[in-house]
Amino acid sequence: THTAMLRQWTRKNARIIQRFQSSRRCLSVAPGSKNLDWDSLGFAYVPTDAMVTYTYKDGKWSEAEVLTEPYFKLNAFSNILHYGQGVFEGLKAHCCADGKVRVFNSDMNWERMRNGAHRLGMPEVPLELFTEGVDSAVSKNIGYVPPYGHGGSLYLRPLLFGQGAQLGLGAAPEYTFAVMCAPVGAYYKSGLKAVKSLVIDEYDRAAPFGVGNVKCPGNYAADVRPAKEAAEKGYPIALYLDAKERKYIEEFSTSNFIGINEKGNYVTPKSDSILPSTTNKVLMKLAPDLGMEVEERPVAYDELKSFSEVAACGTAVVLTPIASVTRGNETIEFQEISKLKALYEKVKALQVGEEEDAYGLTRVVEC
Repeated sequence: THTAMLRQWTRKNARIIQRFQSSRRCLSVAPGSKNLDWDSLGFAYVPTDAMVTYTYKDGKWSEAEVLTEPYFKLNAFSNILHYGQGVFEGLKAHCCADGKVRVFNSDMNWERMRNGAHRLGMPEVPLELFTEGVDSAVSKNIGYVPPYGHGGSLYLRPLLFGQGAQLGLGAAPEYTFAVMCAPVGAYYKSGLKAVKSLVIDEYDRAAPFGVGNVKCPGNYAADVRPAKEAAEKGYPIALYLDAKERKYIEEFSTSNFIGINEKGNYVTPKSDSILPSTTNKVLMKLAPDLGMEVEERPVAYDELKSFSEVAACGTAVVLTPIASVTRGNETIEFQEISKLKALYEKVKALQVGEEEDAYGLTRVVEC
């Protein structure tokens, strides 16, 4: 009978069913239930309940595994440790005005991870698996999502890397896709208060035809020393020019460059060496609705004097206004942001459900 067949199938697949149910079960019960000091959160590591992992081996991805400790067990000869074969992402989940938790703009993060994996010779994480991993990480850590009204979010860090014994340069025996998270407040304590920037002439961020457009660890490691040196001089954020001619603006240390020119247009540099910011893509999508024409093109450093507003944009910050840019003995100052502030406020409203999402940027996570 059908009932007997169902019972037989259930017994045979009991372990798979149990594993699936465990992967979907919430380890916390409601947004904000962890009762942290939400208003004091910065952009720093805070332990959470779990991360979700998958393994790629023999041409296929495994089922999800939930780890309750923030550690990986790796072979000492893994590609990620020696050859840097890895890419990562950053996105957020917010508790919204209606009490629901929504992930913001995850499809763009998946697309960027897919492109990065292709460039570094790693297997693609299917969109369905990426989405499952992100939503599962949120549901298992729902208590760490800051309550609506505190300005915070649950920062999500999807990560893909090569592991297993591999001495020579080549494809890794296995790959791990993981999604981990931490509750965060504002990246910069100054909020929308403008900061000073310094042009980095002593170092290059990325070379033409390299991996500057890939969100891989090496791009960020290369900025640790320059950013530290700039900070010691009183500049919280550094600006890089193109490596070939030192003529064109590329991007800030961890954020894309955006500005408002004399026409009132939204201008952002275009280069194969620039990491395509998912936040910048959102802002470019919203700008026309606020009366701004979008110009994505090479931007010469000499144009900088013609900009009225300048900001750095990225997932962690949305926007950080730039008060001035210094290069050598020359300092160029900018006005307080107004047009860009309107964009910032629109993004924030969409993220927390204060404005209807007519752009398809958010997704409700069911616990």
